[in-house]
Amino acid sequence: MESLVQVIAASFAVFGFIALVVAILMIVATWMIYSKAGKPGWASIIPFYSDYVLSDIVLGNANYFIASIVCTVAMFVFRIMGIGFLISLVSLAFLVLRIYVNVKLAKAFNQGGGFAAGLVLLPVIFYPILGFGSSKYAGPNL
Repeated sequence: MESLVQVIAASFAVFGFIALVVAILMIVATWMIYSKAGKPGWASIIPFYSDYVLSDIVLGNANYFIASIVCTVAMFVFRIMGIGFLISLVSLAFLVLRIYVNVKLAKAFNQGGGFAAGLVLLPVIFYPILGFGSSKYAGPNL
């Protein structure tokens, strides 16, 4: 029994370390993406403000930021009210919104649809490629 506990503890330690490394990699990659776009890199680590800056990077306005705030508030209200169907519907809308923002992010850095699909499906790989690679920021209006 004691060895089982040790194996479980070691597994949590290994997975925790891997999660920490991935989190640091994503923070640094996002920092680099913001810096390439002429925005302060530290903005990528501030909750809500990072969404505002991302909205400015990919759309040139605050529309994404406003939509994400509306989705967040709606999910909170529907959870309090206990309306599970509407929580699912708003979650789906937020997912579609995130896909749209990743497509616009790829376009803002002159990348194509395949790269946009990579940002959506494998962000742990494609965000560092975008941040550390040679892609140049072209602006939100492509």
